[in-house]
Amino acid sequence: MTGLLFALFFVFMLLGVPIALAIGASTLVAMHAQGVPLMVVTQQMFQGINSFALVAIPMFILAGDLMAQGKVSEKLVDFADALFGFLKGGLSLVSVGAGMFFAAISGSGAATTAAVGSSLVPELKRKGYDPASAASLIAASGTIGVVIPPSVPMIIYAVIAQQSVSKLFLNGFIPGLIMGLGLAAIAITQAYRRNYPRGTALSMATIWRTLKSASWGLMTPVIILGGIFSGIFTPSEAAVVAVNYALLVSLFVYRDLRLADVYRILIRSAITTSVIMLVIATSAVLSWTLSSWQVPGAIAQAVLSLSTDPYVIMLLIVAVILLTGVFIETASALIILTPVLLPLVTQLGIDPIHFGIIIVMGLAIGMITPPVAINLYVASSVTQLPLERITRAILPYLLGLICVLVLVVYVPILMGWSG
Repeated sequence: MTGLLFALFFVFMLLGVPIALAIGASTLVAMHAQGVPLMVVTQQMFQGINSFALVAIPMFILAGDLMAQGKVSEKLVDFADALFGFLKGGLSLVSVGAGMFFAAISGSGAATTAAVGSSLVPELKRKGYDPASAASLIAASGTIGVVIPPSVPMIIYAVIAQQSVSKLFLNGFIPGLIMGLGLAAIAITQAYRRNYPRGTALSMATIWRTLKSASWGLMTPVIILGGIFSGIFTPSEAAVVAVNYALLVSLFVYRDLRLADVYRILIRSAITTSVIMLVIATSAVLSWTLSSWQVPGAIAQAVLSLSTDPYVIMLLIVAVILLTGVFIETASALIILTPVLLPLVTQLGIDPIHFGIIIVMGLAIGMITPPVAINLYVASSVTQLPLERITRAILPYLLGLICVLVLVVYVPILMGWSG
């Protein structure tokens, strides 16, 4: 029956059926063929989304959308330009720096790519930067959006693996920082090779001015994460605080949003949330089905029979994660892979928090690997460049991010990991 389930799933995917419906329909048929009462489907769908931690998802999505639509992203870009613009190819570093700043606000790779891209692309073109390379760097920087907390995929993983959201957030900082440094190193190398110009002259007055202007946006992660780690509020409560703070900043400080804009953003965020929650609900049925058929245990034993070396097995697991990210979007892949791979890595003695960082990073890289490459699609839309050109230019950044992932897998102590 497992073969029937996965065969139907891939057929539906090839036919272009939305991922949530493909998961749900293939599981439903397989369960019916097995004689499982169909009432179990509705029970497991409800159970899959019946978690208080999931309240954080719509709230963080809404907070990110509010920040992305207003002047917050522009202020962050200006501040990053004041810090890094004086270097050769400084705007490339600005792309990475702004991406990291906004990552600490949005929790979404696509939102980070859209916010930074819309602010920086016109200036990059004006300064003579290669458009495709600039767009690919912005898309690659957007992957940091789901690694540096707050992170929607980390919340999903925490619910599935029954782990602490706070611990995942705490352990996402340094891997996200290393991702940014890796992208920055590649960007600088390309800047010297292509003789990109220097940008804004270094000035403490400019840094101070832009810092004051961007301080409202920069305070967002301080309030959210400071409240979580100090125990003032839970991650779910922090998400609500983030929405209120985003509304306060956008409506009364920068005054760049009107009530009509807020209504439009609410509708868009609700649509995004409904899609994610439907995927979670249908994937919960899939996870229950696989568990009841003891598929994760069988896969674990099959992989362990290939090698007893944990380093080799982890390399295979990373390859599976990266390959899955190529074809399935992040949330869906996370929900499908976690119940299958977590028992295996647990047998290897790997902490679930460490594995959570690994799988989120690996699937984040999938955001820049076609055909399911949401960050590339966003970058293409912002820059009006063909997807093919951006895809070719993304290769060095893709390889750099994979190297960082391998480093996090094999040298967790250097990443600041703490269980």
